[in-house]
Amino acid sequence: MRLHPPVPAPERIGFLLLPRFAMVAFFSAIEPLRIANRISGAPLFEWDLISRDGEPVVASNGMTLTATRALAEATALPSLAVCASFEPEASLDEALLDWLRQCAASGCVLGGIDTGCFALAAAGLLDDQTVTLHWECLPEFRTRFPRVDAVESIYEVTPEGFSCAGGSAAIDMSLDLIRRRHGDDLAQRVRDQLIHDHGRLPASRQRDPAAPPDPTLRRAIGLMEANLESPLGIRELAAELDLSWRRLDRLFARHLGTSPQRAYLARRLDHAHRLLRETRHSVMDIALACGFASASSFTRAFRRRHGVTPSEWRRRP
Repeated sequence: MRLHPPVPAPERIGFLLLPRFAMVAFFSAIEPLRIANRISGAPLFEWDLISRDGEPVVASNGMTLTATRALAEATALPSLAVCASFEPEASLDEALLDWLRQCAASGCVLGGIDTGCFALAAAGLLDDQTVTLHWECLPEFRTRFPRVDAVESIYEVTPEGFSCAGGSAAIDMSLDLIRRRHGDDLAQRVRDQLIHDHGRLPASRQRDPAAPPDPTLRRAIGLMEANLESPLGIRELAAELDLSWRRLDRLFARHLGTSPQRAYLARRLDHAHRLLRETRHSVMDIALACGFASASSFTRAFRRRHGVTPSEWRRRP
């Protein structure tokens, strides 16, 4: 998905499949390229499916996908997308990270799909770049890699690389690639085949959940989500919003039926629940990542919200 210089057709793209990768995001990236080939009557795009040893890879849905290349056989790729999902760092080691560094050094443009940016960041290849990944993993990613500008957009394409949030966002990113390479008409015809009613802009937000109607309340919640590791004080939060703390309190009570303190704590504990479910971090590390000064204070708060301690929750079958 290189921007410059143009790559002659067929353009070859590598997809590195990490264990438990997101199948839906992978196919969402591939299908627009396949359809573009069919409509054009020419092989505009080709792809390699790469695994560490060339063996099949099990996706997060339990299905197995056959790889076409091992790392050692995947050379001279113009672009490489790292596909991941749950526990994106569980399969990383220095050999894999060194291979990614070698790809970058050879001029390969690297990108991440869903949580693939964890691998690229762990290899030190994303410092000072803007990337996106699945919204659920953004707080942990920002904590782990503070030198990377991680944003909640649908996809990002820069001269340095590319990334998308996974799921259907990969469709939008591939449609953008088709448009840049082969024009608006082909991209629109592919979109019609996919019954994808409109192309979302890169800066579109990933979520539009039953958002609070009040714009100030939305900003307050956004600030909370951006500061889970080092929570803002309520007076500090109010100052950021240019409100008095009493007015902020009334705003939450009117629209959400709770206080800012309780709403903030609930978001921190829900993030902790996700980390316990999807990572192997210790309870203490998760406590710190969610703004708790000690494991004991985290455990008490977690038990009050979820009915069990973090350790008990993790031991469940």
